[in-house]
Amino acid sequence: MTQTQLSQTGFLRLPEVLKLFPVSKSTWWTGVKSGTYPKPVKLSSNITAWRVDDIRTLINSYGI
Repeated sequence: MTQTQLSQTGFLRLPEVLKLFPVSKSTWWTGVKSGTYPKPVKLSSNITAWRVDDIRTLINSYGI
């Protein structure tokens, strides 16, 4: 998946986020906790996702 393939709205799970923003899981979660990366949304007790808009903004800010 590339940024041009992202839908206008919706949610992405962690594996999809990491395909677009290539860092390790531990680096990602450290960045989330420190505020470097966007906070996730809990869709249910077992499902965590990120808003497409938040990930698009992050990618654009890093010039990826």
